[in-house]
Amino acid sequence: MSMPEPSSVPDGGRPPGHEVARSLRPEGAPAAPRAGRNAGAPAIPERRGPSDARTFPSVPGRTADLPPAHTSLICVALPGLVISPAEGQLTGRGLEGFYREGRRMLSRCQVRIAGREPLATQARMLAADRARFVGTLRASSDVGPDPDVVVERTRHADGTERITLRSSAPRALRLPVEVALGTDLAELGSVASGRAGPELPASVHASGLRWSTATGYVTVTADPPPTDALASAGLLRWELELPPGGTFGVELRVRPDGRRPIRAVGRGATSPFAQARVVSDETGAEELLRSCVEDLRALLLRDPGHPTDTHLAAGVPWRCGLAPAEALAAARMTLPLGTRLAAGTLRTLARTQFTGQDPRRGLIPGLLRDGGPHLPPGCTATEATLGFPVLLAEARRWGLAEREVEELLPAAERCLEWLRTAVGDNTYLSDPQPGGPFRCETQAHAHRAALLGADLLDDHGRSGGTELREWARALRTAFCEDFWIEDGRGGGPAAARASDGRLVPHLGSSTSHLLDTGLLGSGELAPGLLDKARTEQLARLLGGPDMDSGWGLRSLGAKEAAYNPFGHRGGAVRVHETAVAVTGLAAAGHGREAGSLLRGVLAAAQAFGDRLPEMYAGERRTRGSAPIPHPAAARPAATSAAAGVLLLGSLAGIRPDAPAGTVTLRPFRSAPLGEIALTGLRISGAPFSVRVSGAGLATVEEVGDGLQLRT
Repeated sequence: MSMPEPSSVPDGGRPPGHEVARSLRPEGAPAAPRAGRNAGAPAIPERRGPSDARTFPSVPGRTADLPPAHTSLICVALPGLVISPAEGQLTGRGLEGFYREGRRMLSRCQVRIAGREPLATQARMLAADRARFVGTLRASSDVGPDPDVVVERTRHADGTERITLRSSAPRALRLPVEVALGTDLAELGSVASGRAGPELPASVHASGLRWSTATGYVTVTADPPPTDALASAGLLRWELELPPGGTFGVELRVRPDGRRPIRAVGRGATSPFAQARVVSDETGAEELLRSCVEDLRALLLRDPGHPTDTHLAAGVPWRCGLAPAEALAAARMTLPLGTRLAAGTLRTLARTQFTGQDPRRGLIPGLLRDGGPHLPPGCTATEATLGFPVLLAEARRWGLAEREVEELLPAAERCLEWLRTAVGDNTYLSDPQPGGPFRCETQAHAHRAALLGADLLDDHGRSGGTELREWARALRTAFCEDFWIEDGRGGGPAAARASDGRLVPHLGSSTSHLLDTGLLGSGELAPGLLDKARTEQLARLLGGPDMDSGWGLRSLGAKEAAYNPFGHRGGAVRVHETAVAVTGLAAAGHGREAGSLLRGVLAAAQAFGDRLPEMYAGERRTRGSAPIPHPAAARPAATSAAAGVLLLGSLAGIRPDAPAGTVTLRPFRSAPLGEIALTGLRISGAPFSVRVSGAGLATVEEVGDGLQLRT
């Protein structure tokens, strides 16, 4: 079967939080001229990355309703996934079905016993890639309400399903078992937009059925083979005689083009993540870390042209391919689990970077992303380009091998050259360019990239560090004057500044990025754009009831105009930015506010079965309430799964400097989860374990040779 074309959005009905499937301007279109004191560099169109060939099909954008995904059980082992309703029967409605590389391999799989469907009694995830469905029925003629046959279905993202019948009847049962199958072989974009088309006709094939199109075919085989296979009805049938206490099992295998079963990237020795563990006084922390790491493994993809390099897909079901900004952010948050993912992500993105004499030289391509109710869409290319040198610099602190740093340094230099060119003689970086607003978080990302990039250049004998530091210093001086809004209550940072100087005053979670300043050498954090007094005021704002929902940080304050608790950048809780706020607040010494947000996310995680969605409603937490899911949120999502790692790791405040052979600990002084032990982390590839007492005192329990604790 031919491989689907790349995309990020099915039929333009994009789920909240995801990119707009269009570039900033058409390929080859002339750049708008510079104008004004802070005009930006030419706009940059999106360019596809090497692994985008494994993502979903691209369809022109339009507004459309997406099928809800929040009640589905989604098993993931990319490039395979299966989306199931809680009842367990795949009926072909909505997104239901087995998928591989963005195409629906099987849309319908319905079990009937003696002409009846089992009564669904339980559905639960067994792991990131497996789910179990249990149904019952009364098959004997005995009087009474008790079921005597249990039907258990274990469904796996690799395209297999095991169906087991167990009888508790006092006498033998003669039962016909039927499995009705069907498929449209539609791409996910078509399924999501309601354009999947009719089911295809089946033909009998070996021990099952086969469906074909001009571009390929898919088969479903059964073991043991069925008694009958009816192509016209898409039906496999077995005639059983179950003795008292007897069982019968059949395994279905869904395979496209006769291929072998899916080999998930994140399984076994190929996983780039350490086997970390957390033990805490707070229930749920250990299970959250386990689930987050499982989801991260399930979302791993290989660069097809360089299969040793892995990166994370953005999220399921909407974006199962490379999204550069999210991939970099997730790799950065998972550095405590090792640097292999960071290295693979950086190498993959370096191959997509514009180079040579291209006027876009240094930029890592990306799409536009919705900016919420008060701002135009922003460009993920800007965020990714600024995130690249930051991830490389911090991965080096966590022990990325120097030869790998040297290999990636030219790409980081090009990112920093792009930053200098885009800013020019101005103070601020616009997003998108040209003529876009000067976003608060973009200035924070650029400032962090400049400072960490300058250290990276200096440490490797490259030029440009002094210039970057001078610009960062000028940005710090100007930012507090130009972006701070005084209101008589301490004021706060603007969300953005227009090119004509007008401020966008709305308070949102994007301001949390002002607290994420980046890790320098000797365990020191880079200076931020805010001074101490303004940092304290921002902490009060983020920790106040308008922003802290009790389940995490709202993306827009509850009292702001256009607040919508389901708005992905208009009031919903975004797990990634909540984690950024928690770590930044803790590092700045605001443990009370950080602890409240942390406990809120952990409570939400338990309500979501420890599989954090990318976002959920920002409704106020009350006694006995539960977080409300967002119907279009990705779950699992790379940034939310990685955020779980960052949140738990932040309790110990681990700040390594592998090149200097030191590690510094700055734990939460408030110990919001009581005593906690983190084991199996990695610094320079060696195990690292730390315990933080209920009094907030950290003790290293395991550390690699040559690494010393720095106080």
